[in-house]
Amino acid sequence: MFRKTHLALIVTLGVGVVSVGAAALAESAPNGPGRQGFAVIKNVDGATVGSLRIERERYGKSRVIVAVKGLTAGYHGFHVHATGICDPKSTDPATGSPFFSAGGHFNLGTGSHADHSGDLPALLVGADGTGSASVVTDRFRVDQLFDKDGSAVIVHALADNHANIPGRYADAGGKAGPDEATLKTGDSGGRVGCGVITEH
Repeated sequence: MFRKTHLALIVTLGVGVVSVGAAALAESAPNGPGRQGFAVIKNVDGATVGSLRIERERYGKSRVIVAVKGLTAGYHGFHVHATGICDPKSTDPATGSPFFSAGGHFNLGTGSHADHSGDLPALLVGADGTGSASVVTDRFRVDQLFDKDGSAVIVHALADNHANIPGRYADAGGKAGPDEATLKTGDSGGRVGCGVITEH
């Protein structure tokens, strides 16, 4: 006999990201013993706009569960960043974006933007300002997020193109391909939410 289940949007992005479901936050179940990560996501004014939980999955994978509210409708870049500091007064000298203190994307390797360990599928927010998703990834394990400087989750203002570059882009030498800004952030714009990932 089959149980009723919610439909889920299946997304493949690089290596290891396998599923995104709008109802997954409510239906997520504990997966046994092990460290977990948790973050309260706040905007530049200090208001809570979401929460994040990261759980250990089998076979060296991690489940990332997020729910947000009060954001603009559409797709938002959504990444784990390298430093566990969310200071809204710390601004990027190049763009003026807040939460510069969270550093760049969390990365265990040396790949381009499309290969950063902390890159996750874009977060879709509905017309009511809410969104939720659950993603399973093998790009990092929960324990790896608790290094000496910690880590943070960032929600960006715009969609992330994951370095899938339109023909208009060119590098400094005029050769077609991703430019420096796209390699860093996937053109996902300013940082509108930040949460320090702590052990929970």
